[in-house]
Amino acid sequence: MKILIIGGSGQLSGRLAELAIEAGHEIWTLSRGRRPVPRGAHALTADRSDNAAVRTALQGAAVTWDAAIDCICMNPAQAQQDLTLLPAHTGRLIVVSTDSVYHPHHKQTPQAEDAPCYMDDSGYGAMKRRMEETFLAAGTSLRWTIFRPGHIFGPGFLLGCFPEHSRQQGLLQHIREDQPLRLVGGGKLLIHPIFVDDLALTMLDCIDNSRTHNQIFCIGGPEAIPNAAYYECIGRIVGHPVTIEAIPDDGYLEAHPEYSGHLCQRSYNLSKLRNAGVRMPCIPLEEGLRRHIAWLDGQEP
Repeated sequence: MKILIIGGSGQLSGRLAELAIEAGHEIWTLSRGRRPVPRGAHALTADRSDNAAVRTALQGAAVTWDAAIDCICMNPAQAQQDLTLLPAHTGRLIVVSTDSVYHPHHKQTPQAEDAPCYMDDSGYGAMKRRMEETFLAAGTSLRWTIFRPGHIFGPGFLLGCFPEHSRQQGLLQHIREDQPLRLVGGGKLLIHPIFVDDLALTMLDCIDNSRTHNQIFCIGGPEAIPNAAYYECIGRIVGHPVTIEAIPDDGYLEAHPEYSGHLCQRSYNLSKLRNAGVRMPCIPLEEGLRRHIAWLDGQEP
């Protein structure tokens, strides 16, 4: 297939491009051109905040793509850009959203796609939800599918999934020096992490699946676990059992509202995804973390 990846040089989009090329697809990327794209990809350059530049880049490619995958659609304006510009070049679109669209105080365990309350402030999760609503309200020939991952891990990403060690630079060194980990509530809340390859391969798999058209799917890996278990698994892999110090829950969220999306149960019902016949994420947490850690160790000077 001929596939356009909007992004293509980022943590998820770059790996998606690599895996798609390995699978024999012909890949174009659309980015600002500030970072290299994977070998074998055709690079298109435009800042997506400039609609005219994006239009020119797409027209200049002179390609009809089998699908586009937007890894960096952040808000309603960018969703409208996709709806306006892409139908001239493709009839199929996959979009990456986030589990942060759910209001943390009203989540179910596990959470299905429908929810009684979504985020409605001016933050990241609320903007992603308004992006989703733009697609839901559109009358268009563009057949879209939206995925809501939670914590994505693997090569390209920093380790860490929960405060005070969320996406922490130097987390491996911290653990290898046998320093304690400070986790809110001891890390008892659930997380449903997904290895980056799993997410990328499932998105590619759904392109030709008509049961995914104009649908939103929760997506996570094969295991939903307490946050503490994520760190304990890292400790086992590197041979340094972790010591966890519990930070009291009371008052933490009020003092750190930026962590509202973390301080809640983050496990997801994958029945809708399974029933659609899509490739299910299957890489176990420990295997994924081993690959992640090996990549991080390879980055150190």
